[in-house]
Amino acid sequence: MIKIYSTPYCTICESLKSWLKESDKEYENIDVSENEEARNEMIKKANTLSVPVVDIDGEIIIGFDLKKLKEKI
Repeated sequence: MIKIYSTPYCTICESLKSWLKESDKEYENIDVSENEEARNEMIKKANTLSVPVVDIDGEIIIGFDLKKLKEKI
């Protein structure tokens, strides 16, 4: 399962989600701007406040790192 921790005003997050849709990959989007519990979960997993944070079955990728995403998906 792919989880994306993002905010609605993050252009990189939107690019990541567009790429996943174009690649026919399903994902769960988690808006950390309004969900404190999810934000704390993201910080615990990735040790950052920067978005996007991608969690692929426990593997954390910070940012839209296309090379790492292609390796993991």
